[in-house]
Amino acid sequence: MVQRVLDAGLDTVEQAAALAESQAPGIRVTSVVSRDVAVPALLGEAGDHGRTVVGTRGAGGFSALLLGSVGLRVAACATAPVVVVRGTPSHVTTGVVLVAVRDERDLDVMRFAAETADRHKASLRVLSAYTHYQYAGSMVPVLGDLTDVAGEQASSVTRLIGPVRDEFPGLTVTGDLVRAHSPAGALVDASAHADLVVVGARRPAHALGTPLGRVVHAVLHHAHCPVAVFPDGERHRFDD
Repeated sequence: MVQRVLDAGLDTVEQAAALAESQAPGIRVTSVVSRDVAVPALLGEAGDHGRTVVGTRGAGGFSALLLGSVGLRVAACATAPVVVVRGTPSHVTTGVVLVAVRDERDLDVMRFAAETADRHKASLRVLSAYTHYQYAGSMVPVLGDLTDVAGEQASSVTRLIGPVRDEFPGLTVTGDLVRAHSPAGALVDASAHADLVVVGARRPAHALGTPLGRVVHAVLHHAHCPVAVFPDGERHRFDD
């Protein structure tokens, strides 16, 4: 029984390697069949400097659009970038890499997105979404003027874009600050007009296990194009 499973796995990876070579003739492709559990096997092969690519899994219909548990755990635990291949064959190529940022702590995420866009001769769109408690009621302390909130976030985005433009002078970079009821919804909508969305892992502080932040989790499940998750180096970043 075990040998039949191994033989089937070997046949699968050999077919995948042949397909990869046919799509990119100049690339070197190797295949491995591991006896380890899927998540540690993938993370072990990638290490700290590799890049893991996973797809979405499902039996059809809506479930086929959702990211499976293996892909989600790889994205949550990886110490190197993870790309989740999403979207449909009918998705129109736009030549745009979309990166979601909040403040200066996302500079490494920005650089990764800029390097990716520059390598593929694409443009870089920097999107920062903010929200407010529209229906907070009297029990919530009064928030500052929304104009001040927008101004502070716009300044943070500008400070992020400056170094990237200096480092990649040939790269077209645009910045958008969006007020939205749902930052995740804003990113998912924007993904319909991008070839790749780049997000930081945003692992919540003091959370059990290795969860991702709510926004990242939603984007991984619902984006219209592939999503690249850049690892959280500090391992205690926050989400909204």
